[in-house]
Amino acid sequence: MISVVIATLDCEFPLAPTLAALVPGAIDGLVSEALVADGGSRDGTAIVADAAGCTFMTVEGPLGRRLKAAAATARSPFLLFMRPGIVLDAGWIGEARRFVERSSPDRAAVFRRASAGQAPLREMWALLAGALGALPGADQGVLIARQFYDSLGGHPEDAADPERDFIRRVGRRRLATLAASATKILD
Repeated sequence: MISVVIATLDCEFPLAPTLAALVPGAIDGLVSEALVADGGSRDGTAIVADAAGCTFMTVEGPLGRRLKAAAATARSPFLLFMRPGIVLDAGWIGEARRFVERSSPDRAAVFRRASAGQAPLREMWALLAGALGALPGADQGVLIARQFYDSLGGHPEDAADPERDFIRRVGRRRLATLAASATKILD
């Protein structure tokens, strides 16, 4: 149902907990594959990806090119873009499944932002900013129908921040925020 896309570059340590949090989704049948699009890591990123059963591909060039190349090889009708070092909480499987089964084809979703050890006031400020229309960040993950992704042209290859540019093109009105949270634990 969902292909997870993770772009990496020397991300051995942050990649492991991100992939570990996806395992229950694979066991549940929600995650059908995980694609790691690497920019030429010189650490153990490939070993971590292989140990987790991911499809590992080396893609030369900028982040946008890596994300777009991995999305092009994905086999599932939905894509979940994740960053290494981001861990989804236990409720993510049910939230993602409901979104996939009930959403309109021209909507995307992000997870609620949370940070390990984040002060309550700071978390409340992030929620308020989102409620007032601020765009979410790529560290919240992006769940999107492949067809919608393709219709938007995917991630731009030449943008300074292709993830932010892509979220901007999706638009705030077409983004749902899921109740499950994405926590940044490692850079």
